[in-house]
Amino acid sequence: MHLEIDRAPNVPRFIQADQTKLRQVLINLLSNAVKFTDRGSIVVTIERGTLPSPVPLLSFTIADTGQGIAPAELATLFEAFVQTATGKSTHEGTGLGLSISQKFVQLMGGKITVHSEVGHGSRFAFQIPVGVVEAAQVKPKQPSRRVVALEPNQPIHRILVVDDGAVNRLLLVKLLAPLGFEIKEASDGQSAIDLCQQWEPHLIWMDMRMPVMDGYEATKQIKSTTKGQAIAIIALTASVLEEERTVILSVGCDDFVRKPFREAEIFAAMQRHLGVQYVYADREDFDPIAAVPARELLTVETLRSLPPDWVSDLRQALTTVDLDLATQTIAQIQSQSPALAIVIQQCIDNFEYEQVLAVLP
Repeated sequence: MHLEIDRAPNVPRFIQADQTKLRQVLINLLSNAVKFTDRGSIVVTIERGTLPSPVPLLSFTIADTGQGIAPAELATLFEAFVQTATGKSTHEGTGLGLSISQKFVQLMGGKITVHSEVGHGSRFAFQIPVGVVEAAQVKPKQPSRRVVALEPNQPIHRILVVDDGAVNRLLLVKLLAPLGFEIKEASDGQSAIDLCQQWEPHLIWMDMRMPVMDGYEATKQIKSTTKGQAIAIIALTASVLEEERTVILSVGCDDFVRKPFREAEIFAAMQRHLGVQYVYADREDFDPIAAVPARELLTVETLRSLPPDWVSDLRQALTTVDLDLATQTIAQIQSQSPALAIVIQQCIDNFEYEQVLAVLP
């Protein structure tokens, strides 16, 4: 599947609009396109609107070559909790995404339309009024601090990731495992309860809508036990409804993060509930490699100080391009040498495998 973004030359670089609503509409439409397009392409087109208007219009089109929608279903497509036959077959979503998208587009002063043919894909389009902003009026955005490691001498925390979507679980695992957290996964609420009894995690990232048992019921059952009261449960939900927050917190969740989340939101929530302290890329006083050139850390002597099993696993990961094994090994190295772990991760991110292999003892 190929994703293409086509931005017309006359589209202004900076606009004034409702960022939250516009972002959510685009995420909803793109998520649907990705979900129902197994092959072919998804094209996002952004251009100046052509309808008569006293203010500038911006036009967005998301076209895919996916499974398409039957004509009989188009009339109710934007109704709440209504899913197409194709949508029901995936067992994903709640049928609220398009309803919310339509409402948000209307609140921004626009209208959303759809054209679709079964077997030939779908085309969603909307136009909204925007304000054009000159570059000189835009305040530079302060870069967020990137977490690169955990500060030394902290307890190792056990984190349970619960989500029926394998990709969603993988995203959190890839984000947290390199920092040294112990991670386990569950694909439904019942599996989460079983793992809680056996493994006693310190924190659970809980998707709220899952088959077998959803996150609401799983949270209730976990929090009904003495041990469960000590576990921090943070809900993950795609819902944009504020009422959902009240429901989620009422069943026992300690916090609430909306999908799609940002890395900073995940790290901030874990700091609130676990008290973990991070090493940031832009803080020289905590950066373990700030005063040491990266290549000086990559020596045979430095790597020889690691347990032989770690060295062997790292060599295997690099020679077979096994990124999962590389992630696990770097997490182990981080517990002994955060600086070296960061350097090795940087080399892997830059595809500099040979430079690491050259100094492995």
